Amino acid sequence: MAEDIVILGNTKEEKYSNAFLQIKALLNAEKDLIASMANTAAVLHFAFGFFWTGFYRVDGEELVLGPFQGPLACMRIKKGRGVCGTAWQEKRTVLVDDVEKFKGHIACSSLSKSEIVVPLVKDGQVQAVLDIDSDKYSFFDLTDKKWLERIAELFTL
Repeated sequence: MAEDIVILGNTKEEKYSNAFLQIKALLNAEKDLIASMANTAAVLHFAFGFFWTGFYRVDGEELVLGPFQGPLACMRIKKGRGVCGTAWQEKRTVLVDDVEKFKGHIACSSLSKSEIVVPLVKDGQVQAVLDIDSDKYSFFDLTDKKWLERIAELFTL
């Protein structure tokens, strides 16, 4: 088992490639979902220096806060509300350059400026979402989307 997070690379693409391999190894070694989410959040958070990195788990008609790295977060989010609730309802990745311009945005932290949320889908149903915030505008791009979706797929195998 890896005890240190070592993400090498000069480009975002290289860093994601290495992070993906480390996360895949961690998930292969662990069957508990919460433990897997916790270590995945840690790897991503420390590898990329995100403002907030974590998971929300589906519980009935709400998302409930799961493992995360960063400041305090909203504990429950209704389906269809905010970026997380929208990604869940629409079963698709939502990338937002300026959260203040996103209709229905939930301000868990006024320091969050941009966000990407990736649903974890198993058997056609969203089980959780991976939520990452930045304190910079327009921080996330298609490289983030591609690799975070690949990481989310690791949870559905």
